[in-house]
Amino acid sequence: MTDDATKLCFLPATELAARIRRRDLSPVEVVEAYVSRIELRNPVINAYTLVLADEARAAARAAEAAVAAGGPLGPLHGVPVAIKDLDDVAGVPTSMGSLAVQGRVPRRSAAAVERLLAAGAIILGKTNTPEFGHKGITDNLRFGPTHTPWAIGRNAGGSSGGSAAAVADGLAALGQGTDGGGSVRIPAAFSGVVGFKPSFGRIPSVTRPDAFLWGHPFVHIGPLARTVADAALMTQVMAGPHPRDPLSLPGNGPDYCAAAGRPAGPLKVAYSPRLGNFPVDAAVAAVVRRAADAIAAGGMAVDEVEPAIRPHHGELAALWVRTISVHYGAIAHHWKAEGLDLLGAHAEELTPDFRAMLEAAGRVGAVEHALDDVLRTAVHDALEDVFERYDIIVAPTLAVPPVVNARDGNTRGPHAINGEAVDPLIGWCMTYPINFTGHPAISVPAGLTDAGLPVGLQIIGRRHADETVLAAAAAFERLQPWFASYPGLRA
Repeated sequence: MTDDATKLCFLPATELAARIRRRDLSPVEVVEAYVSRIELRNPVINAYTLVLADEARAAARAAEAAVAAGGPLGPLHGVPVAIKDLDDVAGVPTSMGSLAVQGRVPRRSAAAVERLLAAGAIILGKTNTPEFGHKGITDNLRFGPTHTPWAIGRNAGGSSGGSAAAVADGLAALGQGTDGGGSVRIPAAFSGVVGFKPSFGRIPSVTRPDAFLWGHPFVHIGPLARTVADAALMTQVMAGPHPRDPLSLPGNGPDYCAAAGRPAGPLKVAYSPRLGNFPVDAAVAAVVRRAADAIAAGGMAVDEVEPAIRPHHGELAALWVRTISVHYGAIAHHWKAEGLDLLGAHAEELTPDFRAMLEAAGRVGAVEHALDDVLRTAVHDALEDVFERYDIIVAPTLAVPPVVNARDGNTRGPHAINGEAVDPLIGWCMTYPINFTGHPAISVPAGLTDAGLPVGLQIIGRRHADETVLAAAAAFERLQPWFASYPGLRA
């Protein structure tokens, strides 16, 4: 690729959209640059499970004709995006990162995908994820691991790791992800990009036959981007109520783009090095402390405060695994009715950890499942106690830097940090407690360890204070710019 083509692939999505509308750039030129970079880099990164090069080129030609016609254009007109391979694109196979799911071609796109397409976005392909998105690592038996562009051989994070790595390495302008325990913020941290989890219900999810499947409020949908403004723009497109999602929030939501462009104001910041009681690797802790110092130097009031989360992190990790397993058990029930028996004919094709979760789901009683909400309430109250005095909480996104990939499709996180045991599936992710509560949260690049590995800063806001979270993230981006640091640009 030429240097100009590479630089084109790293332009902010906001700039791409503006230049396409001004006719400074052709959608055909943009898509060709991205397809060329995917051909060059995807064999190294393994971000995409399916590349839709011909379809993207056809969409680019149509987008160029629309620009020439002079009609109204959507806010993402001609902007190339990547879609996580858990979410449906009509007429395109959805793999779920699983050997068990073969030949599933949905007739209708997911609600967020429909909105991206309606806004003029061009889909480049589907991106890698762990089987059914069940852990904080992107690796599976079907496609193998996704690598962070910062260190080939180390994981991009999960479960939206393919989308995060694609964005980080200039293989997509924007990436779509889902976040049930940190699955947007985790790969944002490992891949050095922005990952935003809006308040639960901001971006609708239409699930059938159970419209309330993820109503705990566990699973959010969110953007992965290289700038906060790009994340805000993608959120603006995907957000808003949907008549088929009974849990979606009303339409009087925030102006996400305006929030990312305005000063954050004199916020009171609670800096939480351990988010209660998580053990944190020293290299991560040092980077996040420097980020907190930068925020204080920028003029905000920063106090070191730990939320009084009384359940031990090990108990909370077990709660997350138990609760998400019940949801997966329900999904398996629905799929069995459609002829896909995950614990029957396809059991041997499943990732061992995911199979164990499905088997465990049947042992969770209804009353036990309901009583688990008491633990979630304790997390919610601990956060709200802090928010009585502070506007945002800043903490590490993850307790460790990117982990080394396995070679058997079963990469996991660490079993211990600083000599303290953690669950390798999720226990090192300081993200999932915020899925218990539905608060908005974003991960932004905090800096690099001495070994050159990316670390994420998690910014958590009050319930429904999405604008404050975006404004704070944009303020940190201005204090500590990271855009020029991407390996693909340095190379």
